[in-house]
Amino acid sequence: MALRHVNAVVIGAGAGGGVVAKELSEAGLSVVLLERGRWHTYADIDNDELRSQRTPVLGNAYGPDDVRHRRVVRDYAGEWRVVVPSNWMYNNNAACVGGGTLSYGAMAWRFMPQDFKMRSTYGNVPDSSLEDWPISYDDLEPFYEKAEWEIGVSGDDSQNPFAPPRRTPHPMPPFSYNKEGKLLYDAARRIGLHPFPIPMLRNSVAYNGRPGCINNRTCVGFACPVNAKNGSQNTVIPAALATGNCELRINAVVSEVHVNDQGRATGITYFDERNRRQTQTADIVVVAASATETARLLLNSRSRLFPNGAGNNNDWVGRNLQGHAYCGSVGLFDEDVYDDVGPGACVAICDYTHNNDGIVGGGLLANEFIRMPYLFTGRRPPGAARWGREHKEFQRTYFRRHAVVVGPIQEMPIFESRVEVDPVVTDRWGIPVARISGHQHPEDRNGTDFLSARAEEWMKAAGAHTTWKIGQGGGPTASGGQHQSGTCRMGDDPETSVVNRYGQVHEIDNLFVADGSLHVTNGGFNPALTIMALGYWVSDYIKNEWNGTGFR
Repeated sequence: MALRHVNAVVIGAGAGGGVVAKELSEAGLSVVLLERGRWHTYADIDNDELRSQRTPVLGNAYGPDDVRHRRVVRDYAGEWRVVVPSNWMYNNNAACVGGGTLSYGAMAWRFMPQDFKMRSTYGNVPDSSLEDWPISYDDLEPFYEKAEWEIGVSGDDSQNPFAPPRRTPHPMPPFSYNKEGKLLYDAARRIGLHPFPIPMLRNSVAYNGRPGCINNRTCVGFACPVNAKNGSQNTVIPAALATGNCELRINAVVSEVHVNDQGRATGITYFDERNRRQTQTADIVVVAASATETARLLLNSRSRLFPNGAGNNNDWVGRNLQGHAYCGSVGLFDEDVYDDVGPGACVAICDYTHNNDGIVGGGLLANEFIRMPYLFTGRRPPGAARWGREHKEFQRTYFRRHAVVVGPIQEMPIFESRVEVDPVVTDRWGIPVARISGHQHPEDRNGTDFLSARAEEWMKAAGAHTTWKIGQGGGPTASGGQHQSGTCRMGDDPETSVVNRYGQVHEIDNLFVADGSLHVTNGGFNPALTIMALGYWVSDYIKNEWNGTGFR
């Protein structure tokens, strides 16, 4: 029996898709929200480090699973390899209700005004596709505010002299510093930096019917045991379902968006939790499946008018894949700096996000989330033993006597770094898988070298007796990872972008994108709050312009 026609189908229940489902259903549209994973709780994984999203030794905590999902990637040697989600080259992001927001570190950064005008600010960067966004920070600011208040952010931008302008403060007070954070705060002040508490999508106090944070050490990579970490799974998606206008279907793997001969999306095909092929018709289709999977879906959606994939007549779908190269410094101390107050990350500086001589862009620096014992085994100074007695002694001595300062550098977009669909390899349902290739821009290495040196200066000022720099950019493989973005960039010119300023696919007026794929550049910050703000931005356009049969 055919499924009931709806006004909108939203693909992906993560940061962007959850927001869109809530906004459209509250506006009175009938909505089906599809998620390829399931609805997880803390009890599914609890604090098992070997199954966390950061250390998937025994499998990915929150999906996708290794059995049914795979990708093809070009490796360091330039060879194509089939990889599964537990392999770091997969560029995995969680696949579940809430997406990455279920298990993320929950940093809640707004991009800077300059981040939307990188080409105007820094000029042409050779061999990159660096451009300005078609929207400005001022355009998005009200939607940042809405995300902060509806989803819930703790922070205090008055302590950050580099913060972008805002109309209202954060809805919750900032978190206090743990022992490591206080040490780093004092050191930063001594050397003329401007430390402040990290804005977090976590409840510092009870908020919207859920409790405040209990400072659990197993936070990043895990679900929250008390539901105090704010993602789409415990905020906007429940609100969408409460309207009665939204239906959530889990374990739903979408294979194609249908586009008719008049150039309009008519619905989608997906495989349900019993692996049955289903067709859902809709007036509007919104894709928010992550930068990799959104591009893959559009490329697999071929029609007479779009033989190379929906919205891809100009070969821009899947291009400009970006993530973040992380860099920083590790320091070893004579005394304990660890006090078991999670999540660990609590203090940051934005002194180096822009205006760095000879550097295009920059990035924030902050202390790292608590690294559990297995993950800490990878933190060793250059030349140190990786096994045996010396390795174990280091583990015992420095687990409580080390600190890490890290940050994401603003990567340069590259046209050749891309997502395609493989001509041979398919997944469990026979759908062509994503094929990822490309490299990082040499400018990224300049940025990571610069930022790592600043992090090491900060660590030495805090009293570390041994320090070393970590991370590098400009690598020979494509970026992406949990901060993946850019593959369906927005722009005013259909020949050099996939969607317009409202996330509307050029030439297909009822097909939208609402995730990190939209980013023209990815900022020097964790992108989650920007993805949420874009979800509100795209939804606002749909609500205002949709007249029940088409767009005004």
